[in-house]
Amino acid sequence: MGFRGVLLGLSFVSASLAAVHSGFNYGSDKVRGVNLGGWLVIEPWITPSLFDNTGDSRIIDEYTFGKYQDHAKAYRTLKAHWDSWITEADFRAIAGAGLNHVRLPIGYWAFDVSGGEPYVQGQLPYLDKAVSWAEKHGIKVIIDLHGAPGSQNGFDNSGLKTSDPQKLRSWYRSRSNIDRTNAIIKRIANTYKDRSNVVSAIAALNDYPYGNSKQSNTQLMISDAFQGLDYWRGFMRPPKYEGVIMDIHKYQMFSPAVGANIEVLGSFPLTISSSYLQEVRRSNSEHIAVACAQGPELANFSPSNLYTIVGEWTPAATDCAKYLNGRGVGSRYDGTYPGSTRVGSCTGLTGKASTFSSEYKTFLRQYWEAQTKAFERGNGWIQWTWKAEFADEWSYQAGLANGWIPQSPTSRAYPNICG
Repeated sequence: MGFRGVLLGLSFVSASLAAVHSGFNYGSDKVRGVNLGGWLVIEPWITPSLFDNTGDSRIIDEYTFGKYQDHAKAYRTLKAHWDSWITEADFRAIAGAGLNHVRLPIGYWAFDVSGGEPYVQGQLPYLDKAVSWAEKHGIKVIIDLHGAPGSQNGFDNSGLKTSDPQKLRSWYRSRSNIDRTNAIIKRIANTYKDRSNVVSAIAALNDYPYGNSKQSNTQLMISDAFQGLDYWRGFMRPPKYEGVIMDIHKYQMFSPAVGANIEVLGSFPLTISSSYLQEVRRSNSEHIAVACAQGPELANFSPSNLYTIVGEWTPAATDCAKYLNGRGVGSRYDGTYPGSTRVGSCTGLTGKASTFSSEYKTFLRQYWEAQTKAFERGNGWIQWTWKAEFADEWSYQAGLANGWIPQSPTSRAYPNICG
């Protein structure tokens, strides 16, 4: 059964969805938003101190955070984090920056812990607070089920890191995984069905394609599952389906660009070197050109298929951030990632903005503008992420403070960056 078959075969997908009157006009207004990463789902690279302070190298994700330390201690640590990492002040600042959406990741364990799973619960009151703060400050919320039972992607951002390829390939064949996921998505949808003016969409499963029946005006956001937009042409289109949005993620540092369409870059005055095929080895100009080339792809897909939002992306162009590839795992860029070949030093490319050169900040601004311009040829964008302890190149908040992100998302220092 392919990804499409899995999605259509689930009990919570309906083939006769009623018309949806969304709290946001996704067809005509551009989504400009930011992810609230590292809050209700912790990740080692966003808040390395939470993991380093345990003194236990076995703690690499939220599962092991609860497994390898006293539960009461883990709860106290997480509660202090939940209380402080994101507050109403952040929502006020996000609104003040001209953004209209936040995407809020949450794990299944906030709703359902069973079978001896060691996860710490207590996130749901903060989800409710976030929705209230968003409503107060005029921001729409996309609730993103970031981690599912059994780990849908094997990354630490799913709550449980695993490298077992067989387990990953068989995730969608587990009836338990699907039933538990199904129940949680239904619970989220039911909880916020009368607040679609604020909770405008539910991202049914991060980095995996799942849906939810529409009994309210809340939109359904499905992942492209790394299949590319062409795979989804003609899928779940109106009028048979209403209120479905495609969520795609665009990063240029994690892997070789297998099957990349180099020809589309022909309209740009740039010679692509062999490094193009390995994302982390691209030059700054190549990163920008690849970002610009994504605009025509989005413009070609969105109008006749599904509204398409780039739900994760970053102005960072390397994987240099500490623990980005996992706690204790190095970087492809500096050659410390297993099996990688060194490109250069990570010094000055990650950490605090005070260590960034003016030239690097200029590139961050150019790359930010190229991506936002390209992504708005679809239906908009949501940057990952609002803040990080020690990776300012990823942080929208730090970008605002240090000039590579404009105070208004429509301001342009390089209006012709994509030609």
